Amino acid sequence: MALWGNNDNITAAGRVTLDYATGIVTGFTGATTGTLFGQSGSIQEGDVIRFGVPTKPGVYFGDAVVVSIASTIQLTIGSTAGLSGVAIANTTFQASQLPKYTIGDSSFSRSSAVGNSAPRKIYGISTSGSGASSGTQYEEGVGWVGIQTYMGTEGTLRVKKEVLVAMSGITTGNTPSYPNITSAS
Repeated sequence: MALWGNNDNITAAGRVTLDYATGIVTGFTGATTGTLFGQSGSIQEGDVIRFGVPTKPGVYFGDAVVVSIASTIQLTIGSTAGLSGVAIANTTFQASQLPKYTIGDSSFSRSSAVGNSAPRKIYGISTSGSGASSGTQYEEGVGWVGIQTYMGTEGTLRVKKEVLVAMSGITTGNTPSYPNITSAS
């Protein structure tokens, strides 16, 4: 299992529920809304599952690494350490191949967030995302990048960036897209 991949846009349809005690994530079946765990192009063992909506504080529950897949509707995560601890039921999700070591880093963890504030978020930034951010406060190179936005004491938007893995060829498409970040988090 690689430490990271180049896909921040893995097919992740449907909704899921997590049993914190067992680490089992259960998806729902349906003709157009069912989960497809383990299927070609969908979330696989070693990928990261991101619970909730990253752009909405209070509706984003954090990230976990998928350690096994039992079926198209059931997978198991390795740890709940990167999650907020809030119940995850009938929740949307995204899938990514972001650097797995960030799940255990408290500065990226939902469990370290205070109130509705958010820790740094990880973005897969492609060449087009880098070009779109050129000349703005979001300007960044390509690769996996940790981004934190916040309001400074003077009331202006501040953006902190840290390149985690510099690389080209990243496939992007998850929400939020970079640099289309609409508010400080």
